[in-house]
Amino acid sequence: MRKKIRQIFIAGLVATIPIGLSLYVIFFLISLMDNLLRIIPNRFHPDTLLQFHIPGLGVIFVILLIFIAGLIMKSYIGNRIVNFGESVFHKIPVIRSVYDGAKQVVDRMFVNKSRSFKKVVLVEFPRPGAYTVGFVTGPAHDRIWRHVGQPCTNVFVPTTPNPTSGYLLVIPDRDLIEVNMTVEEALTYVISCGIVQPQILKI
Repeated sequence: MRKKIRQIFIAGLVATIPIGLSLYVIFFLISLMDNLLRIIPNRFHPDTLLQFHIPGLGVIFVILLIFIAGLIMKSYIGNRIVNFGESVFHKIPVIRSVYDGAKQVVDRMFVNKSRSFKKVVLVEFPRPGAYTVGFVTGPAHDRIWRHVGQPCTNVFVPTTPNPTSGYLLVIPDRDLIEVNMTVEEALTYVISCGIVQPQILKI
């Protein structure tokens, strides 16, 4: 009887944990976007006008804000305003680095339509003899790899189980071990802490 109850409980965990985590992330993002409505003056705030709160209005607000920004960018005046804003940001040391980095990432992801992660590799990290999964983001700048004395590649090594944070490593090309694994399979492998493994894994 005890064994059967345990099996039922484990089956419940398997069914509810993925759903619960997914719902948590969805509600977290909705709540985060709803907080953006605070920039609206209180007398014009939807909660004030409607006398009650509607979850998800922040998502609609963000979509409209992005669409309006796109319309402004397409106009001559809007383009001039953006160029003026960029010139101001470039005069502020710390803000300049953050803005330029974010702009280049967005341009590569959406404008140039290039994949952020090109392929999956194994690298020795955090010590020789220990390997971890990494994602190739592109060739290292020549001003960097010339100090190493050989061509190098930029590799992003994600942390487990949260792949949104990690380390940027500059690895010599000869030290990279390419893995026959898709980016999606590798991300699942990292998030699951190695529990969920791809069906085909060839080095």
